[in-house]
Amino acid sequence: MSVVAESVERQTGEYKDDGYGLRYAGVHVIIDLWGARRLNDEQVVTRAMREAVEACGATLLELKIHRFAPQGLTGVAILSESHLSIHCWPENGYAAIDVFTCGDSDPRQAIPILRAAFDPEHVQVTEHKRGINVMAA
Repeated sequence: MSVVAESVERQTGEYKDDGYGLRYAGVHVIIDLWGARRLNDEQVVTRAMREAVEACGATLLELKIHRFAPQGLTGVAILSESHLSIHCWPENGYAAIDVFTCGDSDPRQAIPILRAAFDPEHVQVTEHKRGINVMAA
């Protein structure tokens, strides 16, 4: 481990360590929901996003929802720790969701909240560590 990386970690606490020496900036969880319900209900989407942010232990700075005609919603939550976004295709029962956080927050905690809000028939989750060893060089 370089002295620079060690110093940054102590100062900011933003970098994670997996316990095996892999250092990374944050975790990006990509969630696909199929057979989902309530995807055109702006109140449900807004509430689910707020609850997911809270469950992750993140800090919400701003939340914006855009409604498409004749249907569909896109929502973006700007977080101190990064972002949460959702793109809804109610006509297909499909939602594409990204949750990326750094620091002490955990984006995986959004998954049960989103499952409960949209009651999907199928969920696919992909996890990606972002900024691997970014400070070790």
